[in-house]
Amino acid sequence: MSKKSTIALILFCLSFSTQAQKSKFSVIAFFTGKSDMAHVSYVKEANQWFPIIAKKHHFTYDTTSNWNNLNSTYLAKYQVVLFLDTRPEKVEQRTAFENYMKNGGAWMGFHFSAFALSPSSFPQNWDWYHNEFLGAGQYVSNTWRPTSATLKVNSDHPVTKKLPKKFASQPNEWYRWERDLRKNPNIEILLSIDSTSFPLGTGPKAHEIWHSGFYPVVWSNKNYKMVYVNMGHNDMDYEHKYGIDVSSLSKTFDNATQNQLIINALLWLGQAKK
Repeated sequence: MSKKSTIALILFCLSFSTQAQKSKFSVIAFFTGKSDMAHVSYVKEANQWFPIIAKKHHFTYDTTSNWNNLNSTYLAKYQVVLFLDTRPEKVEQRTAFENYMKNGGAWMGFHFSAFALSPSSFPQNWDWYHNEFLGAGQYVSNTWRPTSATLKVNSDHPVTKKLPKKFASQPNEWYRWERDLRKNPNIEILLSIDSTSFPLGTGPKAHEIWHSGFYPVVWSNKNYKMVYVNMGHNDMDYEHKYGIDVSSLSKTFDNATQNQLIINALLWLGQAKK
C-alpha cells in the first residue's frame, strides 16, 4: 500500500470513529408548546438547551410537535423519547408508546406531561400511563406562585449518585398527586421536597401554600427505563402583559445542579437497550 493510501485509510478510520462517538444514542422530544405561557416559555428554553448538551455529550437531539409521529416506525430510530409538556391523546399514539416502553425504550417526562384531572381538558383516561407507568394517578393540587424549593436527594441511583444531599431548585409550580408513591414497590423516588422548604408557595389562595407533607418531584419505575421530572414551569410576568409576549422571570435550565440531574438522567436512559 502506498503512503498516500495509508494516510487516506487512517483518516477514514479516524473520521468513522469520531462519527460513531458523536452519536452514542438518539433522542426525540415531543412537545405541543401552545397552552400556558409558562409551559411555552419552558419548551422554547428546553429546545435551545438540549442541543447544546447533545453536542457536548455526543448524542443526537431531534424535536417534533406532530404527535402522529408517535408510531413504531418513527420511534425505531430513537433510543430515548422525551415528553416536554404534554402527553399523547390518540389511542394509536398511546399504544405505540406503551409498546415502545415495554420493549426496552427509554423515556423522560417533564412537569405537565404527567398531568391528568377528571373532568378537565386532560382527563385521567389512560390507566397504564398514569397508574402503572408513572404510578402517581391524577393531579390533586399545586403550589402557587412558581417558587424555588430545597430538594432532598436519594443518592442510591445512577441518576443522583454525584449530586449533593440537598440543593435549591429553580422556581417551579409543584404538583401533588393522588397516590402515595412511597407505597408503590415499583417506584424509586429520587428527589422530594425537603421540609426546610415550608411554607412553599406565596398564594394568594391558602391552598396554594404548602406547610407540611411529603411531595416527590423526581422518580423512576423499576419496570421501565424512565424518569419523571416535575420541573418545567417558568415564573412569568403575569401581571404586566406588554405586547404579545410575556417576559419569563425565571429559567428552568439556569441551575447547574438541577441541570446535572437532567444530564445524568438522560445519559443513563441513553444506555437502555431496545
